[in-house]
Amino acid sequence: MNLLAWIVLGLIAGAIAKAIDPGARGGGILGTLLLGIVGALVGGSLYTLLTTGTLAITSAGLSLGGIIVAVLGAIIFSFIWNRIAGRGAI
Repeated sequence: MNLLAWIVLGLIAGAIAKAIDPGARGGGILGTLLLGIVGALVGGSLYTLLTTGTLAITSAGLSLGGIIVAVLGAIIFSFIWNRIAGRGAI
């Protein structure tokens, strides 16, 4: 996937993930972009693990399914990050 597709996917997935789970995250547009890109990696890797049974670091593509996987990955990553950092409310 080229750089522009990564940026677009990161912004879309990060914005949707922040809207679903707003929490106390800052970071502005750069934080949203990084959350979406990491979410695409986490979601893509988990999707590959569930469908093939092998763990491989892959990314979600720039499609509707890829955006959904990236958003789910971003929410999972955000939850784990908040647990590690000690900012989780649950």
